Amino acid sequence: MRVALISDLHANAVALKAVLDDIARVGVDQIVCLGDVATLGPQPAAVVETLEHLECPCILGNHDEFLTDPELIKTYTQAPMVVDSVDWCRSLMSGTELEFLTRFRTTMEIALDDNSTLFLFHGTPRSHMEDLLATTPAEELDQMLNGHTGTVMAGGHTHIQMLRQHRGTLLLNPGSVGAPFKDYVKGQAPTLMPHAEYATVEAVNGTVSVDLKRVAVDKNAMRKAVLDTDLPIGESLVKHYV
Repeated sequence: MRVALISDLHANAVALKAVLDDIARVGVDQIVCLGDVATLGPQPAAVVETLEHLECPCILGNHDEFLTDPELIKTYTQAPMVVDSVDWCRSLMSGTELEFLTRFRTTMEIALDDNSTLFLFHGTPRSHMEDLLATTPAEELDQMLNGHTGTVMAGGHTHIQMLRQHRGTLLLNPGSVGAPFKDYVKGQAPTLMPHAEYATVEAVNGTVSVDLKRVAVDKNAMRKAVLDTDLPIGESLVKHYV
């Protein structure tokens, strides 16, 4: 069983296509999206349409819920540029597309083989707004995992690729398809890297492997996608696509 994990697409249809093309080249049994699909980027409807066509399971991210519950974002950030960009993305989406987001799951478990499981979430099993990092203390991690276990446990949210071992479990972050961060910024303005990220998890006869992937993306195409819109955060985005 080989599973591809994509996360934090953030309305970047150009990067999503590059990742899906690479997944098709590698070959997988299942794709799962770990959330944050349609905000802060130029093509929210196109990304949702692609996910609907894939018919892959999707985990609910905090930004997915911001789209369906406009007041919720105020508990997470007051940054006008972010709030305005989420509102802008919502304005481009149909009722059907927004309803699609309400069907996302909070967590999911997949049997990789008879002895190995993959447990999925967005931020942590406890909250889709929490940051799980390579540096998170073990005792704090125990609380975040909220009693859940798995051979591999994976979430996104931080936009930082990560693989660490915690009390025998592999903890994975596949990184971000649409906006990979160079550093952990804790809510401050990030530096974006000019590629797209995802991961694969595989189990064969009890042997489990994890691969972190980085895929080249056409920066000119991403830049054009942003410049063709009036996305509020667009000016800051295009600075990274040079």
